[in-house]
Amino acid sequence: MGFLEPDLPVVDMAEWSKGTRSARIRPMARHWAEVGFGTPVALHLFYVGKVGLYILGGWLIMLSTKGIDGFTDVGDWWSEPIVFQKAVLYTLLFEVVGLGCGFGPLNNRFFPPLGSILYWLRPRTIRLPPWPGRVPLTTGTTRTPVDIALYAALLMTTSVALLSDGTGPVPSLDTTVGLLPVWQIAAILGLLAAIGLRDKVIFLAARGEVYATLAVTFLFTGTDMIVAAKVVFVVIWMGAATSKLNKHFPFVVSTMMSNSPVFRRKSLKRMFFENFPDDLRPGRLSRIFAHGGTAVEMGIPLVLFFSHGGPLTTLAAFVMVGFHLVILTAVPMGVPLEWNVFMIFGVLVLFVAHADLGLGSLHDPAPVALLFIVIAGIVIAGNLFPRKISFLPGMRYYAGNWDTTMWCIKPSAAEKISRGIVAIASMPQAQLERFYGKDRAQIPMFMGYAFRAMNTHGRALFTLVHRAMPAGREDEYTLTDGERICSTAVGWNFGDGHMHNEQLIAAMQQRCHFDPGEVRVVLLDAQPIHKQTQEYRLVDAATGEFERGVVHVADMVTRQPWADDVPVHVHRGNHTDLT
Repeated sequence: MGFLEPDLPVVDMAEWSKGTRSARIRPMARHWAEVGFGTPVALHLFYVGKVGLYILGGWLIMLSTKGIDGFTDVGDWWSEPIVFQKAVLYTLLFEVVGLGCGFGPLNNRFFPPLGSILYWLRPRTIRLPPWPGRVPLTTGTTRTPVDIALYAALLMTTSVALLSDGTGPVPSLDTTVGLLPVWQIAAILGLLAAIGLRDKVIFLAARGEVYATLAVTFLFTGTDMIVAAKVVFVVIWMGAATSKLNKHFPFVVSTMMSNSPVFRRKSLKRMFFENFPDDLRPGRLSRIFAHGGTAVEMGIPLVLFFSHGGPLTTLAAFVMVGFHLVILTAVPMGVPLEWNVFMIFGVLVLFVAHADLGLGSLHDPAPVALLFIVIAGIVIAGNLFPRKISFLPGMRYYAGNWDTTMWCIKPSAAEKISRGIVAIASMPQAQLERFYGKDRAQIPMFMGYAFRAMNTHGRALFTLVHRAMPAGREDEYTLTDGERICSTAVGWNFGDGHMHNEQLIAAMQQRCHFDPGEVRVVLLDAQPIHKQTQEYRLVDAATGEFERGVVHVADMVTRQPWADDVPVHVHRGNHTDLT
């Protein structure tokens, strides 16, 4: 791996280009298993620097608070409740501006490295309301001055709160600095709710399931706020652990660890696979990491919540900090780095500094119980009905089980997209060609296919694209991951197929007027926790859905990354050619 140059596979371009898509993915998958994406060291250092600036920015914001003094005296003020409040709002602002999850080249964002604020302050960009037919004043998919004003108000209101002082002594929390004014919290939550009803993408980008939910706890009084925040953390951890009770997660582990800059030796990376280079299913080491991590995420939070201090709390906190450090240092695709830093800080503030506060400290248990029921209910519903609920509020983080899409796009359609939508970023293939050159761009593009194929759903996606495109005419199309389309069209992406499903297809068709056959999309739903199948749909952007059915998880997990022969069970429609 070079300092400035990526470590990409070396292939005979002439021979490699003659192969089928499956044959061309094979060497990419093998390279991924040994090297990962081949990210240059300088790029990893760039992300380390970004995390450092995130921490420094938060540090300076805390010092702007009256009663919190001393840049190097952090031990005197780090556990103040207002510091935790500001950490939540600061990270929410960091994310909703576009500097956190999904930022930069590791999320295939090259020029520019973020969308978010560049889109959401710009009129006529695409917005995706979650319930346009049910919630008044939310219909349409075009960003208006009202949407821009709401987003700008959120940025300003959050910034005002971050620079505010505390309200004064709160004896029950042993603080003389106090807490943020409740009206500021209510205003931020109200604005985020209004924005989310008009554009679900902004709510998801703000990581509303984490930071908005924690902000709700700031409406509670005294010790109830800290206990409620602990409950939210426990639901996040245990909800994520529950979603990993599947056959997909070991594939995530093997893919993530092979891409980790910490595990640099190829011999070690090979151990995460069954039998490199011929069998790239997860090996024993991947299963140990997967099952061990799930056990930690399921059990240790309960120890933290109920131990109330002492050596047991210290040990549990040490384990959870280590858990998040493992994810952080793996630098996973999507780069949720600041989120992991925040979770580590939350462990220390909530469960160590305030270890003595538990259910017995509640003055009014009813609101805390109601909050638990709501967020735990969303997690349960998200696992039972993943098509209805995004994997973020469903807390199916890195479970390997998400809604995904693959877009089959003709060059004529790509030109229509460039002309028809208001966007900052160019189409993914154009970005790669600008960065790598036209010929070499095929390598990182197929490395992207390999990443998708290393996860179980990739086997189904690359099988279903054969059914989506007219027989004998597949060479007319470029396959583009739905995440990349989402990045260009709406300004943010984070592995969530809910943002590039039929709603986005319709919004783009309205603007681009694709002809029949110009854009074909494979939509693969996540696996419900109580079933062993995943539903799929094949959609033509111009004419609508033309096939749906299921694939079996057992057929996906037994195949290699380059497989495109997963058995398909058609429920409605049939594969048809265009004349």
